Amino acid sequence: MQILKNHIVERNKKKPILMDAFYSKEQTNQPIVIFCHGYKGFKDWGAWNIMAEEIAKSGCCVVKFNFSHNGGTIENSIDFPDLEAFGQNNYTKELDDLNDVINWAQNYFKNKPLININDICLIGHSRGGGICIIKASEDNRITKLITLASISDFEKRTATVGDLKKWKEKGVKYALNGRTKQQMPHYYQFYEDFMANKDRLNIKSAAKKLTIPQLIIHGDNDTSINIKEAEVLHQWNLKSKLKIIKGANHVFNTKHPWNSNNLSPELETVAKQIVSFY
Repeated sequence: MQILKNHIVERNKKKPILMDAFYSKEQTNQPIVIFCHGYKGFKDWGAWNIMAEEIAKSGCCVVKFNFSHNGGTIENSIDFPDLEAFGQNNYTKELDDLNDVINWAQNYFKNKPLININDICLIGHSRGGGICIIKASEDNRITKLITLASISDFEKRTATVGDLKKWKEKGVKYALNGRTKQQMPHYYQFYEDFMANKDRLNIKSAAKKLTIPQLIIHGDNDTSINIKEAEVLHQWNLKSKLKIIKGANHVFNTKHPWNSNNLSPELETVAKQIVSFY
């Protein structure tokens, strides 16, 4: 297994992106699988590293990264030392980040004959699932799509939550991170950016445009994102496959930190579903 860990993707006039890649030195025709973390997430959360290695062992080149404004830094990619950056994040920044990661992957691996740079699968967890659905609908380089405990609607989490007038007046609102106990800022620009890009950020219309293979995975014990959202995503693309993981919560019964060398039974099932999807 070849592992590229904490590689820095420098970008012109934009924050750099920290990413990892896992791929085989022997398998041929490895597709590129790009994993997008969710809200208040990061690439090294919980068991994501173990999951990436498990998928890579099956013959995939797995890339995972931190969104540039997820609150981490190049020096400290775990948790959220840069709350100012977190407050300046928005959906279009994440779509831009994902685009740059795809560009990087195709360029980096173009001279590695074992990796097929024209076969690109997106995997998104939670909010990252919504980002991946939109990206897959607008970028013909994407050949497959997998969502894990994905959301189905950005608007109800952005434009209809809380007191918009108060948010505008103060310029910021806060969300408590239950694990780190940090007050996570959301600047009003988040709402403004959503409204300015509302049509593009419509997950329903994006999902209905999909023509590529799509796998939707959700736990039936997810108290963060209701399983009904997975069912709705499935209805919007009747060619998609819906897999329900029994007894699984929003993070498939893992946590951070994850001190085991093995996946939870539920996340192991997820990894197997991803591999069999290929």
